[in-house]
Amino acid sequence: MKKLCKDREHKMLCGVCAGIAEYFGIDPTIVRVIWALVTVLLALFGGIIIYVICALVMPDKTNVE
Repeated sequence: MKKLCKDREHKMLCGVCAGIAEYFGIDPTIVRVIWALVTVLLALFGGIIIYVICALVMPDKTNVE
C-alpha cells in the first residue's frame, strides 16, 4: 500500500509537493505550479496554511519505510 510522505531527496522547502507528486506518479514541478496557482487564487493565506499543515502532518519518507 502506498503512503503519502514528504520526499526529502527532491524537496524545495519541506518536501510536501515532491511527496504528493511521487504518490500520484507525476512530475514535482507540475504539483508545485498547481500549488502556486491555488495559493494565489486563495489570496495567499489558504495555500500557505495548507502547506504548513501538510508539512507538520505528513511523515518523512525515511521514517515510514
